[in-house]
Amino acid sequence: MSTPGPRPSTRGAPASVPDLAPQELRVLVAVAREGGFSAAGAALGTTQSAVSHAVRTLERKLGVVLFDRGRHGARPTAAGERAVAHARRVLRMLEALVAEARGAGAGPDGGDTAAGPLRVAAFRSAALHLLPPALERLAARHPGLEPTVRVVREVGAGVAGEVAAGRADIGIATLGTAVPLPPGVVGEVLLEEPYALVHPAGHPDPRSLPLVDWTENCSSSTRRWWAAQDWLPTATVRAEDDGAVLSMVGIGLGMAVMPVLSLSGAPLTVEITALGPGRPTRRIGHVTTPESARTLAVRSLVRELRAVRHDAVRHLAV
Repeated sequence: MSTPGPRPSTRGAPASVPDLAPQELRVLVAVAREGGFSAAGAALGTTQSAVSHAVRTLERKLGVVLFDRGRHGARPTAAGERAVAHARRVLRMLEALVAEARGAGAGPDGGDTAAGPLRVAAFRSAALHLLPPALERLAARHPGLEPTVRVVREVGAGVAGEVAAGRADIGIATLGTAVPLPPGVVGEVLLEEPYALVHPAGHPDPRSLPLVDWTENCSSSTRRWWAAQDWLPTATVRAEDDGAVLSMVGIGLGMAVMPVLSLSGAPLTVEITALGPGRPTRRIGHVTTPESARTLAVRSLVRELRAVRHDAVRHLAV
């Protein structure tokens, strides 16, 4: 006799809340991460049949199909993608529950202390120049925290997408771009960063040079500014990231218009020139979920980011 599949939900009926076990959520996340039931079983130290049973149980409880099974593994359905994102976030909140309960009043002065993992996503220049001083201050206040930083390209879903998917607790992202924040993600602007003209040092007419650019160097405000600049040609050289752009400008391949955070540690072969009072700016902020925003670990990192935000670009003011 065949096993009945998930029952379709009844539209308009009041939603019941199934009793979901944390281990079921871990299985769900593992299958999505590993791409198959056997690989998920190996990662979890259990069998393929146990994983398959857990997924079928979850699908029955939720009333939806979570994975498309095939010869090449298992891929989340649209419902599965949403469920996996929530599962990651629920599991993180369970970890936060344990850490914060144990850290309540455990600080040297009787205050609360944060401990355990803290997953941070950031675009490249923020990871290089904004996060390190904040993390240094964070480690001094909460030595039990274990932050990990993933560099994410600000293309498509970008940093905010990592937070929405539950793969990061907090992200450092560019805000105010053409791509809005995903549902369930909140953000706060930390600083507004100016752009500058970057060109080979000593060049007599840098605006006559070819333009070097990269995909992430784009937002709704900078796009409008670029469209109004008759002297800016179409990019003839495109690089992978801002670091590659800076290297290309330094060896004389062209000029670039770059945010100043990307110019930290610029080589001596590069010169930075102000673009004037109408210059474009880029807004940088932190993004997280409402539930993560209330955890001590995220609140503590936000506090340190606010403390160091202006120092990150002050010495590069143009």
